[in-house]
Amino acid sequence: MDLRVSNYFNRSNKVNINVNNKKIEAYEGECLAVVLFVNNIKKLRLSPKKKQSRGMFCLMGSCQECVVVINDKKVISCNVFIKDGMKIKVGDFDK
Repeated sequence: MDLRVSNYFNRSNKVNINVNNKKIEAYEGECLAVVLFVNNIKKLRLSPKKKQSRGMFCLMGSCQECVVVINDKKVISCNVFIKDGMKIKVGDFDK
């Protein structure tokens, strides 16, 4: 099921991103956290001590729960916008 609102927004170009070595189609300029959510990727990282799943919470960058790794750098996914060819890692960053 596509969770995007259709026929309401003029979308930009379709691009491909890579999430944990899986190809995903997205639209250039979309919020990364939203793209992950609509593709049913909701467990974005594990907490450092207890290794519990963390995901999107505030969607404005305050809580920092939606951290992912892009090009070996930890970033807050709700503050990142899609570009073609992005390589994203979610899950256990200590592996």
